[in-house]
Amino acid sequence: MSVDTDTPDSDRLPPARLAYGRHVWKEISFLLANLPIALVGFVYAVVSVAVGVGLSVTVIGLPLLALGLAGARGMGRAERARARALLGVRVEEPSQLPRRHGFFPWLWTALKDPVAWRTLLYMFIRLPWGIVTFAVTLVSLIVLWPVLPFLARGLSNADRAMVRGLLSPSDELERRIAELEEDRGVVVDTAAADLRRIERDLHDGAQARLVALAMGLGLAKEKLLEDPEAGAAMVDEAHGEVKLALQELRDLARGIHPAVLTDRGLNAALSSIAARCTVPVKVTVDLAERPAEAIEGIAYFTVSELLQNVSKHARARSASVEVWRRDDRLLLQVRDDGRGGARLDGGTGMAGLAERLGAVDGLFVLDSPEGGPTTVTAELPWRARPASA
Repeated sequence: MSVDTDTPDSDRLPPARLAYGRHVWKEISFLLANLPIALVGFVYAVVSVAVGVGLSVTVIGLPLLALGLAGARGMGRAERARARALLGVRVEEPSQLPRRHGFFPWLWTALKDPVAWRTLLYMFIRLPWGIVTFAVTLVSLIVLWPVLPFLARGLSNADRAMVRGLLSPSDELERRIAELEEDRGVVVDTAAADLRRIERDLHDGAQARLVALAMGLGLAKEKLLEDPEAGAAMVDEAHGEVKLALQELRDLARGIHPAVLTDRGLNAALSSIAARCTVPVKVTVDLAERPAEAIEGIAYFTVSELLQNVSKHARARSASVEVWRRDDRLLLQVRDDGRGGARLDGGTGMAGLAERLGAVDGLFVLDSPEGGPTTVTAELPWRARPASA
């Protein structure tokens, strides 16, 4: 049997396909699963509250209620994951409860957890809604399938609103607490790393040199009586070691907090580190007053590390540093005409700088295309220096 190959394209039928798209089937699956999940959640909410409150006159009532609230947090996490997978709802995870040492602080923190209580409310009101969505969706699959996509979208939009309203973090303060907890960890890690660096520099540098100096002076003391000329030469050598040890201690003190920054401010301090850079650096500081010492120190060490990167990695011919204030922000910008290609994960300390600035509500923006130039812009919160300072 021959096949007619001359049939016009307009007469050919389109390929067979499902009546509903992938997103519609996801919404239908979510709505049909509402009833069994809502039934489990309703039973859990009622039993947890009833047992906890009913036994609150005994010593085990409130701890049981606290454990029930902790379990509600886990069920809320599962519901957020289900909504994210089937409904495309992106809801931030609430921050973890702060750790409390001792039974009663933990109990009080768990009992007043707003996230857990809102999750219990969500599970309590979901049972009647689950019955409605299950019945409407099941009936529509059989007799109202042409309009089911529209019904599913309307019902799932109500589910989206419930998830956002009851299972999202409490408010901006909740998210802010989570950010501050993360930033606190960065600050602690940074401080510990700085202490280890100072200890290592003291042990491997100045301390080792002073030990060698003490040994040299001891040998010189013995030589003074036997061979005065050799003893004098050893004392002269020890004198040179003292100068080197003092220089290392000055460098170490400068790394902790430079005296020029304390005495003369950012302009002089940044000009000092710019003079040590391997390329010419133009420094422009436009500040009518000095910021708080902590902010000033972070600005100094940020520019210092960026200029070190310019010296080591950029292969630049020139660079510039600009510092100015805009409203309640202190802005830093370091540019160089080097090869570019710098990245936050490139192993040049950029990621550490970004974390340190983020820990104090700062921002760190890196623009470094291949071939250059590289521009790093940093923002810090402006805090005025106390009048006594």
